[in-house]
Amino acid sequence: MNLKNITHNFTKVFPGDFSGNLMQRQTPDVLFSIVEPADFDKTELIDFNEELSIEIGLGKLDNDKDFLAAQDLPDNIKTYATAYAGHQFGNWAGQLGDGRAIYAGEISNENHQTEIQWKGAGATPYSRHADGRAVLRSSIREYLMSEAMFHLGVPTTRALGLSKTGEDVIRDIQYSGNPQKEQGAVVVRTAESFLRFGHFELLSARNQTDLLKQLADYTIENFYPEINSENNPNKYIDWFQAVCNRTLKMIIDWYRVGFVHGVMNTDNMSILGLTIDYGPFSMMDGYDLDFTPNTTDLPGKRYAFGKQGQISHWNLAAFANAIFPLINDPEILEKILDDYGKRFWTEHDKMLADKFGFDEVLPEDERFFTEWQQLMQDLNLDQTLFFQSLEKPISEINIDDFSNSFYRNLSENELKRLSNFIEKYKERRFKNKISETESLELMSKTNPKFTLRNYLLFEAIQDAENADYRLFFKLKEALQNPYENRFPEFNQKRPSKYDNQTGCSQLSCSS
Repeated sequence: MNLKNITHNFTKVFPGDFSGNLMQRQTPDVLFSIVEPADFDKTELIDFNEELSIEIGLGKLDNDKDFLAAQDLPDNIKTYATAYAGHQFGNWAGQLGDGRAIYAGEISNENHQTEIQWKGAGATPYSRHADGRAVLRSSIREYLMSEAMFHLGVPTTRALGLSKTGEDVIRDIQYSGNPQKEQGAVVVRTAESFLRFGHFELLSARNQTDLLKQLADYTIENFYPEINSENNPNKYIDWFQAVCNRTLKMIIDWYRVGFVHGVMNTDNMSILGLTIDYGPFSMMDGYDLDFTPNTTDLPGKRYAFGKQGQISHWNLAAFANAIFPLINDPEILEKILDDYGKRFWTEHDKMLADKFGFDEVLPEDERFFTEWQQLMQDLNLDQTLFFQSLEKPISEINIDDFSNSFYRNLSENELKRLSNFIEKYKERRFKNKISETESLELMSKTNPKFTLRNYLLFEAIQDAENADYRLFFKLKEALQNPYENRFPEFNQKRPSKYDNQTGCSQLSCSS
């Protein structure tokens, strides 16, 4: 790999702590701290994403396996972790920072910058009494899921490499007071930038307005080329609007594919509208607006599936408060936020229209979509499989084809309710101005045939913990073409044996 081309623009521009002190502490007046990754004696490379490596400018692997585990780094790579703050479960948490992430730096390819960081490579000043390690279980989940989201067309960070560290890590997966040894691992992940809402919240909370402005200018100039940053008195307003736009697209895509993030704290919100920090996430099995995969989110279910739009709005309001010193206009910020709430439902309806194969949203569709959502909720149908059953010529749609999306036996009245809705759907699709072929093509590119369900990850992890990676690589192949039914054995509802299995239906933040 072209490791000599890795640069460190961020650390050259902003103030940092160069002491190398890993003691977990507050780091006032700096945005990053220089850190050294931990030493691992027996690393083992599990997978390397060569296609991505070439795309971002790193090239082929050659003899650089050590780099993927943050070992034996060349002299030009100066590793660091950044400081940020955030609201966690709605409460101000103060300084947080990269507790398990360590940056290698940035690499440029044809004027496109990509940041590279390891997750699980050791402690930083921001680890908050933790060890900075990651386990194989959570590392496999992030590695596969971030790539699955990319191929689904959802804005996301991506995974470059996955390695075992050769050491045991102690984790209490359910916070039950029963910690266990698990295999350690390191994921290499990439993004145009890992900057979060929390980076700006930290500077605002510390009243470091000059540094806040510098970080905003850096972000606009490097990652928002559509914004005119020269002699533009409204550039920060334009930027906030752009952040809202990117966030909106991401959340709508989450609903489209049935993704639940599980821990939408402001420190887990990308400034670029990327899905980041894959922890207690889940793809939807049975449709449930109140479903949260995160045991830490119980009983309030702040981050439940149906609340993700509302929480993104809340988080954007927190971000608006953070950058208020740059704008000083509460009315314009309130207007943008109010518009976000209205646009969310407009875009949500457009997304649903695409999933149903409608060429446009008609006035009566609001009632139709509401009825659909209530039907899915009451009958607990599988969203992915439900839409696949609709994706056929109208004359061929039959209620019997929907049984694969049932998670329980439906009563006669429930079956009649489903049948009546299907007839309404047929009538509605007849109103399209596009041909049936065009309608089916719209559905085909909107509704995935493969989603990386938690039970599949659970099985792959169980095998991998016994050094069997066959399912891991099969899932990796399947996720690359999610809109084609190449692996029908994966295109199934969650088996009942996994209904209450930790790691399938419920996970913790340590996941």
